[in-house]
Amino acid sequence: MKILAMADIHGDFPRVKSILNRAGEVDAILVAGDITNFGPDIKAKEILDILAVSCKNVMAVPGNCDPRSVLRVVQNSSVKSLHDSSLELHDITFIGLGGSNITPFGTPFELSEDEMREIISRLMENIRGRTVLLSHAPPRDTLDFTANGNVGSKAIREILDRLDLVICGHIHEARGTQRVGNTLVVNPGPASKGFAAIITINKEMKTELIDLR
Repeated sequence: MKILAMADIHGDFPRVKSILNRAGEVDAILVAGDITNFGPDIKAKEILDILAVSCKNVMAVPGNCDPRSVLRVVQNSSVKSLHDSSLELHDITFIGLGGSNITPFGTPFELSEDEMREIISRLMENIRGRTVLLSHAPPRDTLDFTANGNVGSKAIREILDRLDLVICGHIHEARGTQRVGNTLVVNPGPASKGFAAIITINKEMKTELIDLR
């Protein structure tokens, strides 16, 4: 299975088109939040529409910089809204968590760690086989280092060993891949800067980081 992973689009429509052209044909596109830069909703719709035309299997969650109304846009679009939801595809279970843990900036879509745990708990009840988490926030201590230290989610970290793959974003400067035990964590980097990732899932998982700067 070939996945195009994107995060932190921040409304940059031309960058999305360039990334799609570079990626070519894929089995699924996963968008790890911050579809817009604090709105507007119409920008989210435009971006989701072009993704849906490019691939029949598109999954997305909103990020902390997306107004909560963007969640409704995703839910009403032709892509799969994965926030607090799941989908089975190619014998892989995809689960999703949008927004982020609390930041110092009071952004539109933030959740407490307890709220994140509650959503994750529901999602983990029915997983089977390989499991992929699409999350805007990274796990604590994994691709989450900033000038203020490690800022990822503790709730995600607590279930990390039960996942096969985490696709996240949020921390622009933490682009890359990291293995934690048997779990692969991928932050494709901000699509608004021309970054993305191709993840190929067979018996093993391989990642190609895209840089269109």
